[in-house]
Amino acid sequence: MAPPFRPKHARPAGGRPGGPRRAGGPPPHRPGDIDEAVLYGVHPVVEALRNPQRRHKRLLATENALRRLQELVGTTLPVEPEIVRPSEIDRLLTPDSVHQGLYLICEPLPSPDLDSLPDDAVVLALDQITDPHNVGAILRSAAAFGAAAVIVTIRHSPAATGVLAKSASGALEHVPLIAVRNLGDALETLGKRGFLRIGFDSDGDVALDDVALRRPLVMAMGAEGKGLRQRSRELCDHVARLEVPGAITSLNVSNATAIALYVASRRR
Repeated sequence: MAPPFRPKHARPAGGRPGGPRRAGGPPPHRPGDIDEAVLYGVHPVVEALRNPQRRHKRLLATENALRRLQELVGTTLPVEPEIVRPSEIDRLLTPDSVHQGLYLICEPLPSPDLDSLPDDAVVLALDQITDPHNVGAILRSAAAFGAAAVIVTIRHSPAATGVLAKSASGALEHVPLIAVRNLGDALETLGKRGFLRIGFDSDGDVALDDVALRRPLVMAMGAEGKGLRQRSRELCDHVARLEVPGAITSLNVSNATAIALYVASRRR
């Protein structure tokens, strides 16, 4: 059996005195700035291994997880697995991480350019949404509804690794993240290309149902609490709201995004 694996960014096995032992992947990085992506759990790891664009560095797997992995991906894996005990993966992650016996280190996927977007694209633009659970859930919805890409800012966005990847449940391999320095500039560029730009706010000027949607389309979602920044709002052709019948009209940003994508897909 291979000796216990400890990546270069992991905390020593003893951890902090009196605290839980944890090493949870690399320190925080911006989306376009990471040199390693840490993926764990069945869906993220399976989809990454199936993705020919990924370059894999190391795969840790328990015996049971490896058998399941080979059933899903095949016996010939793109990286040689190392058999470990579950506890060896436990100590590389935070205590609440559900790794299901799989831990993969690979290179990040390349960030495409805005120019690469097709002329009939539906794209999401995230304005300083920093919660990796929300971004992961948004990516999962984007994959389900066939979005062409998700635009994020290099700063004030979570890295495409760890919790985000687990929350995305494999969607990272199907929906590219386009990391830009300035979201306003990106919206301006897409507007010049003919994209209809829809911003979302619970107090938006117009109901989404009343907007004549067309493609290409970019839908801008703001951070919870803060919403869209002023320049982002000004660069949108419409600031729309989702009409909901209940007493609570403000939705979690990932839920609102899923509804907006559904409406866009139905009115293609």
